[in-house]
Amino acid sequence: MSAAALGFALLFVLLLARMPIALAMLLAGGAGYALMVGVGPLLSVLKTQLFYQFLNYDLAVIPLFLLMGNIAARAGLSAALFRAASAWLGHFRGGVAMATIGGCAGFATVCGSSLATAATIAQVALPELRRKGYSGALSTGALAAGGTLGILIPPSFVLIVAAVIVEANIETLFQAALLPGLIAAGGYLGAIAVTVRRDPMAGPPSERVDWSERWASLIAVWPVMVLFTLVIGGIYFGWFTPNQAAAVGVIAALLHAWMAGKLDFSGLLDAFTATAGATAMIFIIVFGAGVFAAFLGFTRLSFTLAQTIEGAGLAPIVVLALMILLFLALGCVMDSLSMILLFMPIFWPILKGLGFGLGPEELKVWISILVLMVVEVGLITPPVGLNVFVINALARDVPMSETFRGVTPFLLTDLARILLLVAFPGVTLLLPRLLG
Repeated sequence: MSAAALGFALLFVLLLARMPIALAMLLAGGAGYALMVGVGPLLSVLKTQLFYQFLNYDLAVIPLFLLMGNIAARAGLSAALFRAASAWLGHFRGGVAMATIGGCAGFATVCGSSLATAATIAQVALPELRRKGYSGALSTGALAAGGTLGILIPPSFVLIVAAVIVEANIETLFQAALLPGLIAAGGYLGAIAVTVRRDPMAGPPSERVDWSERWASLIAVWPVMVLFTLVIGGIYFGWFTPNQAAAVGVIAALLHAWMAGKLDFSGLLDAFTATAGATAMIFIIVFGAGVFAAFLGFTRLSFTLAQTIEGAGLAPIVVLALMILLFLALGCVMDSLSMILLFMPIFWPILKGLGFGLGPEELKVWISILVLMVVEVGLITPPVGLNVFVINALARDVPMSETFRGVTPFLLTDLARILLLVAFPGVTLLLPRLLG
């Protein structure tokens, strides 16, 4: 236990020194493993992690979903989604900010990445929000929070990683994530409504768009509907495996971009380059977390924690609450993927033993979705808040403190949603039970 504590202490020191999370986990885990077992076994683990971890067939879906999102963004689908949402919602007070949430939710169905969703929609929405006179806090806060829908609404590469860790069915997790993701979007719309009710000048209404323009805007987003039906519908109804669905989605996105004349060779090369960079970033984090997890395995941290919890006689709901609080705290300094990779292997064996009155498969689904919801809160919490940094980099005239103030109402809805999912597991399990 003391070795594990020292390992985590070294990890956080490296993070505070602004070392990239992947390298910090690799160094802390590698040093701990070498001290406990030896350099030779460490080299063997490094070789094994590289070979077997990246041969995992389930992880192959990640670059495919990222490529589909990159192609869709360059084909103009993000702009079409925002324009459609703005045409239907813009005339309400706070309507353009609501349209931002709608655009993020729509783009999330073809993207799978929170940072990509936030950055892509921001490029379209920020100029319009400025032109309509929206406050900097509401504009950037809505974009940062809306970006989290990129992972909350399937497809989600973080959820795929969670499925691999707990050995859950990816199709089932995608089914389970949809309703909580839509609840998240609804909560964000409510947060905007409350914000502009308290401060009407934060989001003034726009001119009303006539009905013909509204219907035309919906027609413009038909490719997104087709992609969602092919990819997510295909997974839900058993037409494709997730890998097959992702490949079909890439081909469909390419065909649309080619037919629309919106993707030349240079744009296609940019899409592949962006996908390669994002995939490399994700996989090196997976590799670093794997080495750190191997070190923790020798410290017997999970076994020791399980014994401690059992000896303390804590109720299952108390253990779950402590885990949620830990994830919320870690979200202030770590990204969501790193948290899941580091701590899911520690907490999952403990939670699995507690049962919570659910069967093994349903427990995997409920816990995975709950953890996903909790770690995504970290994308908009200070002092890290990766989505906040992305949006603030695009809106340089808005102080960081103002952006963090802008996300506060959205954080409150996040906490309310987490309490709902904890109190009523059936919300998460509704779609898997209906489609199972």
